[in-house]
Amino acid sequence: MEVFYLHGFASSARSSKAIFFAGRLAPHGVALRTPDFNEPDFSTLTISRMIEQVGRGIEEVEDGPVVLIGSSLGSFVAIQAALRWPARVDRLVLLAPAIDLRAERMEELGDRGVAEWKATGQTNVFHYAYGRMMGLGYGLYEDARQYNSVDAAPTLPIQVFQGRRDTAVDPRTVEQWASSRSNVELHMLDDDHQLLGSLACIWNEMQRFLFTSRD
Repeated sequence: MEVFYLHGFASSARSSKAIFFAGRLAPHGVALRTPDFNEPDFSTLTISRMIEQVGRGIEEVEDGPVVLIGSSLGSFVAIQAALRWPARVDRLVLLAPAIDLRAERMEELGDRGVAEWKATGQTNVFHYAYGRMMGLGYGLYEDARQYNSVDAAPTLPIQVFQGRRDTAVDPRTVEQWASSRSNVELHMLDDDHQLLGSLACIWNEMQRFLFTSRD
């Protein structure tokens, strides 16, 4: 089994959750792969670039099942990667999944409206991993419009963890998405978007999900 952790927007491959899951997987003989979506440059980030980065990692795996753990925007990418490589991705774990990236949600990313973002080619966002404001190109907005995870229906096993006090991702959207798909196992938690207070609980459920055969 090869497990990838796909970090969220303005986070990094060295986030608290990435470190936590790497430590829990190690005793099982599984090394967590953590692509860094900030590379080569955060300002040129697009969904397509993220998906392609995951794809290159998947193609490096010679055989065996691939599991994608996605956090927030990383969950959106995980869903799209599973749709593109259905024969390779065995199951998904989605943490506070940013399923809805429609225009009205994208408008909330930076410090400018979409019209100004388009006119100037850039908006400014706070990058949590770097601890400072950073520019983000309009290409992210344009590129994201071609992807739809709200209506996506991947058929592989999916486990979802969502905080009821999440102010970045609407818990109602996640509940509706999960409840309409029989292959999704949903866990609603008394936590916020980061889910840091629930990691022990998440791991207890996740290890059962990861290490139980689909047969």
